Amino acid sequence: MPELLALSIVILLFSVIVHEVMHGWVALKFGDTTAQRAGRLTLNPIPHIDLFGTILLPGLLIFTGSPILFGWAKPVPVNPLNFSNLRKGELLVSAAGILANFSLAIIAALLYHLFNSFNQTPELILDLLRFAIRINLILGIFNLLPIPPLDGSKVLMSQLPLKLARSYQRIEPYGILILLLLLMIPFGRTSLLQGVLGLFVGLFSRILGL
Repeated sequence: MPELLALSIVILLFSVIVHEVMHGWVALKFGDTTAQRAGRLTLNPIPHIDLFGTILLPGLLIFTGSPILFGWAKPVPVNPLNFSNLRKGELLVSAAGILANFSLAIIAALLYHLFNSFNQTPELILDLLRFAIRINLILGIFNLLPIPPLDGSKVLMSQLPLKLARSYQRIEPYGILILLLLLMIPFGRTSLLQGVLGLFVGLFSRILGL
C-alpha cells in the first residue's frame, strides 16, 4: 500500500530525528550549546539528513523489498568538555536517544490500544501505529548495544573507571566491523544481530500488549 509505505518513511524519519534532538537537548541542559549553535535542536528534517542513513539505506531496503525499514539521522554534535557534570552528563546524554525511542514506542502502543478499542478505526492507522512501535523498539534496542560508537557503549563507558573506559574506547574504530561481523554470523534463519534484535523486539512488543 503506497500510503502505508510513504507514512512509514515519515514515522522513521521523525523517530530518528527525535532520537538525535534529545541528545542535543539533554546536552544543552548540562551546559553544552554545541548542538544548539549547529541548529540541530529542531524537528525540521533538513539539518538532520544523513545521505546514507536517511536516504540511501531506506531507499535500498524499499527497492529490494526488505521486510525491515531502518535508518538513522546525522549524529548531533556534542562536546562533553562543556558539561557541568562530566560523568552524569555523559550518561544522560548518551541514554537520551534510547529513552526517546522507548518513550515513542510506549506512546504509540497506548494510542494503538486506544484506537483498537474503536471498531471503526481504519486499518491504516493501526498499521502505522504498529510500525511506530516496532521501529522505535528496534532503534532503542539497537542503540543500546554496547558496541562503539552506539549509544549503549557510551552509557557503559560513562560508568566505567576512567582507565578502563579509555581502554574500552580503543575498540571504537572497529565498531562497524564488529556490527558487520554480527550481521554475517548465522543465527537460525537470520544473522546473530538480527536474531538478538528480533528476540528483544518480540519481548518488548509482548510487554506492550501486541
